[in-house]
Amino acid sequence: MKKYIDENKDRFFEELFSLLRIPSVSARAEHKGDMIKCAERLIELLFEAGADEAGLYETKGNPVVFGQKIVDPSFKTVLVYGHYDVQPAEPLEKWHSDPFEPQIHDGAIWGRGANDDKGQLFMHIKAFEYLLRSGKLTHNVKFIFEGEEEIGSPSLPDWIRDHKELLSADICLVSDTTMMSESVPSINCGMRGMAYLQVDVTGPNKDLHSGHYGGAVANPITVLCEMIATLIDKNGRVTVPGFYDKVVELSREDRDMLARAPFDMQEFKDFLGIEEVRGETGYTTSERIGIRPCLDVCGIWGGYTSEGAKTVLPSEAHAKISMRLVPNQLGSEITELFAKHFRSIAPKYVKVKVTAFEGGDGFLIPIGSDAYKAASRAIAEVYGIEPVPARGGGSIAVLAEVQKILGIDPLLMGFGLERDTIHSPNESYLLKQFFGGMESIAKFYEYYK
Repeated sequence: MKKYIDENKDRFFEELFSLLRIPSVSARAEHKGDMIKCAERLIELLFEAGADEAGLYETKGNPVVFGQKIVDPSFKTVLVYGHYDVQPAEPLEKWHSDPFEPQIHDGAIWGRGANDDKGQLFMHIKAFEYLLRSGKLTHNVKFIFEGEEEIGSPSLPDWIRDHKELLSADICLVSDTTMMSESVPSINCGMRGMAYLQVDVTGPNKDLHSGHYGGAVANPITVLCEMIATLIDKNGRVTVPGFYDKVVELSREDRDMLARAPFDMQEFKDFLGIEEVRGETGYTTSERIGIRPCLDVCGIWGGYTSEGAKTVLPSEAHAKISMRLVPNQLGSEITELFAKHFRSIAPKYVKVKVTAFEGGDGFLIPIGSDAYKAASRAIAEVYGIEPVPARGGGSIAVLAEVQKILGIDPLLMGFGLERDTIHSPNESYLLKQFFGGMESIAKFYEYYK
């Protein structure tokens, strides 16, 4: 495929950039039109690549794009999953260029969605195009691209249930994850689930003059901070009762296998600009990311935060909290446990509201499967080194549902790198990974029998 990439890379960039220029931000209602525009552009690209069928399917939220090429019903079928929605670009002032005007420089594609996930799903369309045009496609291929992954895929599970027969396949192939490094490729054999909530703490029925009432009335911001501070103990463990009840402790053998993956602590700290790491006692940094659950405050606000001073004792304080979960922990159960606990620790001088947002369960896949072996062989051939099995710390909420509803395993052939800063300003995707991903995906089809 190297020759095909060389001959067509300018066209590839033009096509990918047509996707990256569309601000398909699922978290913002004002971008509803952009979601449809992006979905329609994907349909065009699927037809141009050679799909027999491609269309837009309505859901309760943003539309699903489905396309397919049935070569022979007796052949194995690969279901390719990806998402065309992206994270908000803010804070805009920290971008070095317009997030929705993609650029190529310093050996990378720059722009929101360059990696997550437009750049990575695009690789699958081009690998499919190459195999079809070169007469090497010996599989049936189905594509499902959703527009709500970044907000927890609330509509997709129901759509999958309603179209179960249409989506029947032997494997679900996904590129929406990262490798350990350019020199040490890896394949994720599991991902964490997630529960995401907002907590609202209300004190007095209106904002108060901090001079007239300060010291006599509870400040909701202070109370919220005190409550949050109790959620993790000195050993880095979440204090919500029942939180760890279903967590399966990995055997020493499994932990040793995962420890084979190279990890440079100093490089890790230098990359983040920190002097020390912190986490659950008794586990390495890699284990804390991949095999252990955690709780984090993703945002906190209240009171007056604009320029200058305003002496106000606020009426309300708010925080958004995420909990990354390991397999066996159910997002719905953890949400209920958290809500019950958070209300129970609220002092009487405030009122508490807990609202659940997105969530999903974690999953594991077997590394002895034919699909995993084919992916490993393909990546090894392209990168010159056998990929390491790894456990991903992030979440793709809907994949556990795919596993349950369709009865097929997801195979996570991700080619992003941590340096790509996918949810932050200045997202990028190395050209080396972009092209290497296309080659690896094409070779996967060659070896997946």
